[in-house]
Amino acid sequence: MATAKQVYLAKKLEEKYGAIGSVAGRYLEAGLSIEINHPTRYGPIHIVARGGKSIYAIEVVDKPEKLSLDVVRNLVEKAKTIKAKPILVLYSNAVSISDEIYKFCIDNGVKIKLFRSGRK
Repeated sequence: MATAKQVYLAKKLEEKYGAIGSVAGRYLEAGLSIEINHPTRYGPIHIVARGGKSIYAIEVVDKPEKLSLDVVRNLVEKAKTIKAKPILVLYSNAVSISDEIYKFCIDNGVKIKLFRSGRK
């Protein structure tokens, strides 16, 4: 159960960052600390979530047609630089990924999470 402060901060993140903020808010409500647009030599990581002994590098794709194998490869490299577990979040109601991208994700330990837009 999220506290009132966590819910408030999640809404503010969504207002400020859009899809990235919405996903970050969910991780914040789950009790993880978050950092948005963490810099690496491969470009910024959309969200870095830390909690317990785990670190997650989260890349948010809000338009599935933008998803290419290069995006996923880049996520893996970014995650390696901070020793994090890579997570690919597909933020859309109409999601489809190619078999090639799915196989690459499985082989490299990238978790794929579907995130439907809209809050209950």
